[in-house]
Amino acid sequence: MHEHPRIPVAGAGQVALAAIRERELSVEECLNAVRGPGVGGIDLFVGTVRDHDRGCGVAELEYTAHPRAHIEIARVAASVAVTHPVLTVAVTHRVGLLGVGDIAVVVAVGAAHRDEAFVACRQLIDEVKAQVPIWKRQVFLDGSSEWVGAC
Repeated sequence: MHEHPRIPVAGAGQVALAAIRERELSVEECLNAVRGPGVGGIDLFVGTVRDHDRGCGVAELEYTAHPRAHIEIARVAASVAVTHPVLTVAVTHRVGLLGVGDIAVVVAVGAAHRDEAFVACRQLIDEVKAQVPIWKRQVFLDGSSEWVGAC
């Protein structure tokens, strides 16, 4: 009797990488973390610092993380990995001072098919933004600044 390879199902996904870093992030690192023999589709999201917000010019951003943020980002990644039919997920978020064009967050999801990768990637970035205690301070071109989402 011929045995077929196992097909990925919800709950089978692994967290290949979940980290908060003070150094430059690597898209290639997250992409490579989710590659594998069963992966037929990879969805990748890269968040960068833009030069404006609500009509005001932005000079730079500063990200600050709670001391337990690394635990929360790993928890969120694991939750997405086990609730979607994906093979692997990866997420890195930067903290510290970032300039316009710098990479602030990288999310990658590897799945057997593209649809599963798209859905899980979207949920992963949305949940990281909603649940991981990382705060953003915007510094505007006029020298003023504000904490985003502080009120």
